[in-house]
Amino acid sequence: MGKTLLTSLLCIYLTFAFCVIYTDARRSVTKIGRDAVTPGRSNFTYICDPARYAQLGLDIKSFPFCDKTLSYQVRARDLVNQMTLYEKVRQLGNRAYGAPRIGLPEYEWWSEALHGLSNVGPGTFFDDSVAHATSFPTPILTTASFNESLWNTIGKAVSTEARALYNLGHAGLTFWSPTINVARDPRWGRIIETPGEDPFVVGTYAANYVRGLQDVEGTEHYKDLNSRPLKVSACCKHFTAYDVDNWKGVQRYTFDAKVTEQDLAETFNRPFQMCVQNGDVSSVMCSYNRVNGIPACADPILLKQTVREDWNLHGYIVADCLDLDCGVYYTDNVENAVKHGKVREALVDRSLQYLYVVLMRLGIFDGHSQYNSLGINDVCSNEHIELAAEAAREGIVLLKNDNGILPLATGKYPSLAVVGPHANASIAMIGNYAFDPWNKGTPCRYITPLNGFSSYGRVNYAAGCSNVKCPDGSLIGPAVQVATTSDATIIVAGIDLSIEAESRDRLDLLLPGKQTDLIIQVANASKGPVVLVIMSAGGVDISFAKNNPKIHAILWSGYPGEEGGQAIADIIFGKYNPGGRLPVTWYQADYVDKLPITSMQLRPDDSNGYPGRTYKFFDGPTVFPFGYGLSYTKFNYTLKAATNRLPIKLTKFQHCHDLPYKNGTFKPSCPAIAIDDMRCPKNFKLAVEVKNVGNRDGDEVVLVYSQPPFGIVGTHIKNLIAFQKVFVAAGTSETIQFAINACQGLGIVDSSGNALLPSGAHTIIVGDGAIVFPIQLTYR
Repeated sequence: MGKTLLTSLLCIYLTFAFCVIYTDARRSVTKIGRDAVTPGRSNFTYICDPARYAQLGLDIKSFPFCDKTLSYQVRARDLVNQMTLYEKVRQLGNRAYGAPRIGLPEYEWWSEALHGLSNVGPGTFFDDSVAHATSFPTPILTTASFNESLWNTIGKAVSTEARALYNLGHAGLTFWSPTINVARDPRWGRIIETPGEDPFVVGTYAANYVRGLQDVEGTEHYKDLNSRPLKVSACCKHFTAYDVDNWKGVQRYTFDAKVTEQDLAETFNRPFQMCVQNGDVSSVMCSYNRVNGIPACADPILLKQTVREDWNLHGYIVADCLDLDCGVYYTDNVENAVKHGKVREALVDRSLQYLYVVLMRLGIFDGHSQYNSLGINDVCSNEHIELAAEAAREGIVLLKNDNGILPLATGKYPSLAVVGPHANASIAMIGNYAFDPWNKGTPCRYITPLNGFSSYGRVNYAAGCSNVKCPDGSLIGPAVQVATTSDATIIVAGIDLSIEAESRDRLDLLLPGKQTDLIIQVANASKGPVVLVIMSAGGVDISFAKNNPKIHAILWSGYPGEEGGQAIADIIFGKYNPGGRLPVTWYQADYVDKLPITSMQLRPDDSNGYPGRTYKFFDGPTVFPFGYGLSYTKFNYTLKAATNRLPIKLTKFQHCHDLPYKNGTFKPSCPAIAIDDMRCPKNFKLAVEVKNVGNRDGDEVVLVYSQPPFGIVGTHIKNLIAFQKVFVAAGTSETIQFAINACQGLGIVDSSGNALLPSGAHTIIVGDGAIVFPIQLTYR
C-alpha cells in the first residue's frame, strides 16, 4: 500500500479514534503505576504521587494534569498540551513510550482477558514470582450456561486477578477482550472466542462480562459516564462483520465483507451496540477486514458516526492489525505527516485525550485505594478455582441420554475405560487467548478427564489416537481392549486449536481422521454403557453417534477450562445435573457444501441457492438445533399471565412506514412505525411457571422467542428476545416474570436497515413451543 493512501487513511482514522498498533515487544513491562515493584507483594505507586515527582526532581505543581480538583477532560487536555509533537506521536502505538520530561512513564496497552488473564500480549507476563492465573472455560461454553450472573461474576474474578497482577508489576489495566462477533458460519475458526450465533445473546454476554471487568462497586450508575471509575478497561472486538479468518486462500487481512444494511444493523452491529450502551465498555476494536470496500478501521460512518456519536462511546477506539501497517508506522511516521500538513496535530491531540481519560478513570494517575491490598493471594484463589469448575458444569450440554442411562451410579461401575484423543486433555481444555506454551505462565492447575474420572472409579486409559487429527488407526486396538474389560466406557473426542482457531477456519464439520472409526469400534466392543464427550467450539456432525444405539449418551463440553475434567466427570456421575443449552446450531455436514463462508448474507440467497444462516434464517435439518439441551429431570411450563394487546397511540410526528407483504396475506393500514421516531415506553409481560416433575433438582433455561406478523417479506423465522436460568427443586415450581420492551422484543429491521415496529399479530413462543400465544399490536 502506497504512503499516500496510508497517510490518507491515517488522517481519516485520527479524526475519530485513538489508534493502538500492535508491536513486537513481547515483554515490555507496563511501567505506569509501578516504580520499584517488589515481586510477590503489593508495592506500587501512581503517576501523580507527590513523592514520586519529588523523587524525579520535578515540581508536581507545574503539571495541572495532576490536579485532582479538575475534571479528567481538562487534565487530559493539559497533559497532551504539555507534550511536544515528538512526544505525542510516541504514544500512538500499543507501546506508549511516555514522556519523562513531564513525569509520564511508559505504558503497554495490549493485554488479553478473554476467559482469564493470558500471557498473550506484552502487557501481562508471568514468571517464577507470579506463575499462574485462573483459566475459565472459553466463552462459547460459558455462554451455554445462559446465566447472566455467572458471566458477570467471572468478569469480576478476572478483573480482581488483573488488579492483583497490576499491583505486582505483571500487568497493565487495559484488556482487549471480549470477542463479540456473531458466529455466523460453523466453519469460522474463532467461534471458540465468541458467545455464539444469536446477536441478542452475544450482546447480553458482552454487557455482563464487561460490567464484571470494569465496574467499581458503588459506581455502576455514575452520573458522568466519561469520568466513571474503572476497575479495568475492557474492549469489545472486532467491529464489524468479521468472521472469516483463513479459508481456501481468503485471508482476513484482505477480505472484503459484502454485507447488507439489514444484516449490518440486525446481526453484525447489534452486539457492539449493546456492549457500548448496556455495558458502557471503555474501548472498541475495529476489525481487520473491509466492509463493503472500506477498511473497517477507516470508515467514518461506522466509527465516528455509529460508535462515537450514535452509541456515545465513553472511551477509545483501537485498531487491530489490519491492512494498514502492523507495527510502529504511526510512531515512526505521524510526526512527519503533521509537519508536511498531511495530518492536523489537533486530531492527534483529541485522540490522545480519549486515551488518557481512560487511564485516569482506571486510577493510574491518582490511584484506586480500594484495590491496593490485592496481591498474589488473590490469584488462583480457591473461590476462583471453584468458579471455573462451576462455569464448566453450568455450560456443559447433555445432547443424548437414551433410557436415562445417565447419571451413572457411583459404585455401580468400579472400572472405567476412558479413551479418546481428549481423554487426558490439559492444554486443549483452555483453548486460545490463555497460556501460549512459548511464554511463561500456566493455569492454576489442570484437572484432566483422567483426573476427574479417577475420583469415581478405577480408570483404564487408552488414547486411541496420537492426536485429534487421528491420522491412522494404529492406536484403536488398545482402546477397544480396555472397553471390553471395563464396566463403563467414556470416549472423549473432538477437535482442538489445530483444527479451529484464529487464522484457521474449518473446511468441514466432521471429526478429523480416524476418530469416527475409533468411536464406532470402541462402542461396539464395550461391555457396559458408552458415553461420548465432544470437545469443540463449532458444531460437529456426529449424526452417526446420535443414531447409534450402542452410544447411550452424548455430552458437549466445549473447551471447559482448567477444571474441565472434573466438571465432565461430576456431570456423568450425577453430582451435577446438566442444564446447558447450545449457543450455536449444529448443522449436518453437507450444509457447508451449499454455500461458501465468504457469502455474508444471513437470509437465504435464492439466486445462488444458498440456505439461510443461524436458527433465525435456516429451517433445514440439523444435528442439534440452537438452544438444545437435556436434563436428568423433566420440566413442565404453564403460562400464568400474559399481555395479549398492545395499543399504541401515535403523535402527529409519527408516520406510518410501509412494509412488503406476501400476496394474499393481510396488510394493516399502518404496517409499521420507525423505532427511531418512538420513545418505546411500552412493555409486554408474561409469567411462566416452571415445574420440576422429575425426581432430581435441576436448572432450567427458559427461552422466549417472538415471531413477526404473518406475511411480512424477509423477516426472521423466530428471534430470541429473553432468557432466564432458574433452579427448581424436584417436585416444586418457580414462576419467572418477564417484562420485555415492545421495540426490542417485537421490532424488525427492513431491507434498508431501518428498525421498525410492525403492527399486527405477533407470536410469542416459550421454549420449543411449550407455550405459544399472540400479542396484537395496533396503532391508533
